[in-house]
Formats: sequence, structure tokens, C-alpha cells
Amino acid sequence: MRTTPVRHAAAAAALTLLATASAAPAAAAPAPDAESAGAALAARRAAASGLDFRTCPAVEALPGPVRCATLRVPLDYARPDGPQISLTVSRVPASRAGGAARQGALVHNPGGPGASGMYFPLLAPLPAWQRIAAAYDFVGYAPRGVGRSAPLSCQDPAARAAGPTRVPVHPSPADKQRRRADARAYARGCAERAGAALPHYTTLNNVRDLHVLRAALGEEKLTFAGASYGTYLGAVYATRYPAHVRRMVLDSPVNPDPARVWYRNNLEQAPAFERRWYDFRAWVARHHAAYGLGSTPAAVQTSYERVRKAVARAPAGGNIGTGELHAAYLETAYRDEVWPDRAAALAAFLRGDPEPLAGQAAPDPAAAAEAENTTAVYTAVLCNDAPWPGDWETWDRDHTELARTAPFETWSNAFLNLPCASWPVRARQRPVAVGAPPAGLPRLPRTLIVAAERDGATPYPGALELQRRLGAEAALVTEKGAGSHGVFGGRNDCVDRHVERYLLTGDTSGWRVTCAPHPEPAPVSLDDRAARALGAVLPPVV
Repeated sequence: MRTTPVRHAAAAAALTLLATASAAPAAAAPAPDAESAGAALAARRAAASGLDFRTCPAVEALPGPVRCATLRVPLDYARPDGPQISLTVSRVPASRAGGAARQGALVHNPGGPGASGMYFPLLAPLPAWQRIAAAYDFVGYAPRGVGRSAPLSCQDPAARAAGPTRVPVHPSPADKQRRRADARAYARGCAERAGAALPHYTTLNNVRDLHVLRAALGEEKLTFAGASYGTYLGAVYATRYPAHVRRMVLDSPVNPDPARVWYRNNLEQAPAFERRWYDFRAWVARHHAAYGLGSTPAAVQTSYERVRKAVARAPAGGNIGTGELHAAYLETAYRDEVWPDRAAALAAFLRGDPEPLAGQAAPDPAAAAEAENTTAVYTAVLCNDAPWPGDWETWDRDHTELARTAPFETWSNAFLNLPCASWPVRARQRPVAVGAPPAGLPRLPRTLIVAAERDGATPYPGALELQRRLGAEAALVTEKGAGSHGVFGGRNDCVDRHVERYLLTGDTSGWRVTCAPHPEPAPVSLDDRAARALGAVLPPVV
């Protein structure tokens, strides 16, 4: 996913402002509406019926200790007795290792929107999670539209562009015209395939589904861990259902400012991704002796451009063009664990060996259906959630200006989101004004936000804004000088200790604390598989 952003240069100013600012103005209590009443009814019914956990279907590829269930929720909460959809849920019980008392269920959402959390129980035995898993059932689920949860599709996966694809850094007028036509066709495909269900893939319905899931699990209050878009989901849940929040960990936060959801958030990602692209090139330059790609970030950029021009002329492995190359190297902005492999692949290509690059950048045909489903849900939720500019002139002006200083991700992200300009749903949602509950309503308990200072996908000012809006009970742990997306879960011991302490005791170390950055990866060859070990313990963050 490409969720929020904001200029990192504004962080210092934001810190100064935040030191004197109060919490965001209290969010007005939502007026009773048909959807809220429908969600309350669905939650009562779910609490009465519970969930029937059984052996997981083979398609989930989850081992025996993990059990699966299905949760029935209304497609349209304004019609709670109308059409129902089934959401898939996974769970492994608290281990109670060391005599730990069970504290309830910990529900996880990895982000997207469009990502499945069904894998989450598999993390329970890993070192970063063991003490938490002793006290909590680990519960994952596939949100509506994802996987087998009323799956959404906007095009035949086989019809997705096969490699090599072309992604110019500065598209020509003809390129733009073609991509506009593609975006319109994609939006039509969503309408044709989803039909009347299309307007119901929204953050607010995801929040209502989470409310029903909490009740079905037998939990009066929700303990939740969300990453990336999952932080926005959690923040909106906390705003709508403050009395049903127990503890929340919000990792790599989306900026919840309604004025930024979602068009401006996506614009603001471009400079943040550019910084992370610089971080990767600077690391490669520091290890010029290992890779030979240049001793300055500019020289590494020149090496990358040589590869980009080469695959534009003759695709690597026959199917790696500039589009596949860009997608593979965009991952360097999300997590630095891939830096050694990506640098080694560039070096090998320039030495005449295209195989490492082809192996890393080639799309997996077996994952085509999953990739199409992920993109469809991402697009539907973002397009339904908020108004987007409908005129091409605004998109062209804004992205042309951005690309002058932040070319790496600007246009690829623009074209990803462009279906929202011609989205066939008339009644778009209005973003929720995330904030602490107004006077007279139950106060939010202490929540914990964790963020990396140089995150590209969800830039750091979003964490400051979320903390401001949630108020004095929201604590923030910052990983200084780091930028990998998704901070908690095995990457940084200091961050992990803060999260573990909070989930186990409800306590935090202060309103705002910092952790040193996790170690940078070592320069290694493609044959050194040890560099990939850390990635195996981290949950995917989309």
C-alpha cells in the first residue's frame, strides 16, 4: 500500500508546535444513524453467537495450532437484516507460558488497505512476540474484500499487464493519455465486477466489522495492534467506539487529518519516498568497496539509471522492464533489509549478469490473483473514503510540480490512485475527524503510537498529528534516524520493549520517548542468506 506522508523537514517545527498545543478539538459525538444502529445490532448478535473455530481450510496454508472461523456481517450496515458477507478469522490461544494470566484477544490489522492478517497467529512463537503471546490470543482476519472475505476484484488477474511494463520517470503527454484511459477502464471494471456492493468497501465499514469481531470474540473492549493503514482503522475505531477500547498499538501511523485523507496524503508521500531512496543510495555509496556502484549517492543514482535505460532497451530476463525495476527498488523505501540484495543485483547486472535482478524483480505468476485483489481493495477503500479531484488538470499540475524535486515515486503513485478521479460511486464518504471523545463520553485509555523518523510510506509528521488528536493519553515512541516501515515486531529491541510493556501492563514510559535506530544491514553477497533472517520475524506491513 501507499498510505500517508508529509515532509520530514516539517518535523522539528511540528515538535515545537506540539509542545504547546492541546489535543485536537474534541470530535463531536456522531449522531445516531442507520449504520451505527445496524453495527450495534450486529455486534449484539455476534456476542450471542460467538465464533466457531475449527481446522483451517487448506487454502489458508495455516498449520494445525492455528484455528479458523468465519464471521457474518452485514454488507450494508444500514440494512442489518439485508445481504450478509463472511469474513475469515484466524486464532491461536494464549500460550500462558511461565504461568502468564490470559488477558484476552489481541486483534491485528497489517494495513493496506487490502492486506490480510490471517498469518498473524504464526508470529506467536517468535522471540519478539512470545511474552505477549503468553497473555493474549493472537487473532488475525481478512477484512472485507480481502482474500476469501467477500473478495473484491476489478479485473481478470490474467489481464493484468504482463512484464515487461514501462514506467517513465517523467511521462510524456501520450503516456499520460494512455494511463488516464487505463484508470477509467479500471474504475469501470470495479463497478462491473462488484456491482451494488462497491460503495460498501470503506474504512467506516471496516471499523464496524472490527466492532462486530470484537463482540464475537467475547471481548467487551478491544485490544488492537494496527500498522500503516491499520493505524487509521484503529484511530477511527477509537473515535467512534471509545468505550470499547482497552489498549491500542498504532505502528507507522497514517496522518489522520481529514483534509489529507487521501489525496494530499498521497501527494505528501513523494518527498518522503525520495528521502528514503536517498538513504538507500547513501548506504550503497558507503559500501562502494563491496558493490562498486559509486562512492556518492549521485554516483549510485547514475548506476541505477544505467540499469534502467538498459532494461528499457532490452528487458532483463525477457520480462523485467522499467516498471518491474521500479517496483523492486521502491521496496528499498519500505525496509532496509532488502538493501544488500538490491545493491548486489544492480552490481551483478552491470557486470553482465542479469539473473539476480530478474529473480528479484519478476512478478510471481502464482500471486497474480492475490495482487489483483489487494489492488482492488486498496483502490475501492481509498476512492470511497473521501472526495478526490475529478479534473485531470489538478492531478497533472500537482504531480508535475512534485516530480521536479521528488521524481522517484511521484508518477507511479499518481497512476495507481488515478481511478479515484473517475470513480463510479457518487456518494463518497467524508473522513472522520479523529480525536479524543468530547466531554461526557468515556475517555480513551492510554494508547501507544510507534513511528520511525524517516518512514517514507507514512512520514513522521503523521505520528505527531495522530498523537495530537488522540490527546494526553496517547504516548509516542520514536525510532530516531531510521526509516523502515513497521517498527515493532523484531526490528528494534528498544521499541519492542516499550510495546511489550504497554500490552502486558498498560503502562508506557512517558508521553514521548525515543529509541536509537536499529542497525543498518551489512553489505553482503547474494549468497549470504543470513541477511534475510530478520525479515522473517517481521509481520508484513503494506
